[in-house]
Amino acid sequence: MTSPLRDRAHAAPLDNAALALDNAAPLDRAALVDNSAPVDNSAPPGNSAPVDAMAPCRPGEYRDERVRVVHRGGGLPEGPLGPVVASTRHFRLHRDEARLVVSHRLGRGDVEDALTGLLAEELFRPGLVTEQELFERVFVGLVRSTVPGGFAAWRTFYRNTFARLHGSAHDPARGLAPVYEYARRLVPPGRVLDLGSCFGFFPLLLAAESGYAVTASDVVPGSMRLLSRIAGAEGVPLSTLACDAASVPLRGGAADTVTVLHLLEHLDADAGAAVLAEATRLAARRVVVAVPFEDEPDACFGHVRRFDRAKLARLGAGTGLPFTVAEHHGGWLVVETAPGA
Repeated sequence: MTSPLRDRAHAAPLDNAALALDNAAPLDRAALVDNSAPVDNSAPPGNSAPVDAMAPCRPGEYRDERVRVVHRGGGLPEGPLGPVVASTRHFRLHRDEARLVVSHRLGRGDVEDALTGLLAEELFRPGLVTEQELFERVFVGLVRSTVPGGFAAWRTFYRNTFARLHGSAHDPARGLAPVYEYARRLVPPGRVLDLGSCFGFFPLLLAAESGYAVTASDVVPGSMRLLSRIAGAEGVPLSTLACDAASVPLRGGAADTVTVLHLLEHLDADAGAAVLAEATRLAARRVVVAVPFEDEPDACFGHVRRFDRAKLARLGAGTGLPFTVAEHHGGWLVVETAPGA
C-alpha cells in the first residue's frame, strides 16, 4: 500500500480495521446556531492526569477526569448525557456536575487537523467553553469517539490530514500546507531536527522524501510515541526524541538544519529566546523559524505573544549571526549558523 505521506495527490485507503464511513455531513465552518450562556467548566484542574490520547475507551465515547465526549450515533452512551445547555452546528454541550460533556455526529472523514479550528470557532472563541486544557481534552475526545480503537483513530487522523495537505493548492482548507511547503524550500537535504513537533506533520512530510535524515522532538513523550508508531506504520524513516526544546540532549551541530515552526508564539520572550539559542547551538548550517502574524495572540491555540517583521528582526540580531526575515503565510526568520560555508 502506498503511504499517503509519500503521495502528493491522493491518500491511501483506510486500513481494514476501520469501520464503515459515518453518514454525517462534512464539516461546515458555520456560525453558531444557539449562542447560549457559557457552560460552567471553571473547576480547577488540580491534580488531573495528563491527557492520554491512547487511553482505553468504549466505541463512540471518550471520557477522562474532566471531559466526556460522546458520538450521537456510536451506540447507546454509557449513562445519560444530561440536558442540552448549548448547541452549535456540530456540537451539543450537556449539563453535568462532574465534567464537561460534549456530544457530536462527526464522520470519519472529519477526523483531521481542521477539527482544531472547528472547536475554536464554535465552542471556545464564543466563550461557551474556556481553558486551554479542556480544548486539548475535547479534541482528543472527538478523534477517539469518532473512530473506534486508539491507533486506528489516530492513523485515520493522520491520513485525513495528509490527504488535505496534499490537496489542491487553491483549497483554503489546506491549513498549514503553505507553511510546510515554504519551509521545505528553505531546508536543504541533510540532517534535520524539528523542535516542538507536536503531531509532527512537517517532519513526516520531509522524512518521506529522499536525502533527509529527520528527527522530530517534543516535550510530550506520548506525542512522540504516537508519531513514531505512525511513521513506522506508513514506512517513513523518522526518528523521535522527547525533550524540552530549550534543552535538547544532543551535541552542538548535531543537525545541519533545525526547524522551529509555529512554536515561539506559545512561549514567553525568555523561553523563546532560550529555544532560539538552543536551535543555533544544534544547527551546523541553518535555523528556520516560522511564526503566525496575528493581531492578538490566539489563546484558543495557546498563543501567548504576537510577532511582526520587526520583532523577528530583533530576534535575528540577537543571535549575532547572519539572518533574513520574510513574510509568507506568517513570518519567517532564517539564521545562517555557518556563514560562508
